Amino acid sequence: MDEELGTATVVYEHPDEGTVERSLENENVAYFQDHWILKIDERDGEDVVRRIPAERVYYVDRTVEAFEDEVATLRNQVESFADDLRETLLGGGTDDDGRAATDDEEADEPVTVDVTEAERDGR
Repeated sequence: MDEELGTATVVYEHPDEGTVERSLENENVAYFQDHWILKIDERDGEDVVRRIPAERVYYVDRTVEAFEDEVATLRNQVESFADDLRETLLGGGTDDDGRAATDDEEADEPVTVDVTEAERDGR
């Protein structure tokens, strides 16, 4: 793929260097788990990345071909995260109505779970 994805400039606070401004290709910048992740080098065929906590980043300027494409990408990431979270918490995907998917359509009925009181000797 030889497509131009634009550039990014990240301005952040470095503990030793003070305020740092780093420019790089958009494909080498990501935001994940409250950190900005920058590919800063490559050694022995492996990428070297720097994880910067979001609270240390002053701003990120990015050039994009179309703002709508950038927003659509962000929306897809959020939807993907929501799907992963739903699968983790509910144990499966959803059907076309957005309800939890089940093997048995009669599963729309309430499910009763017997819960017994634990013995009082600490078990």
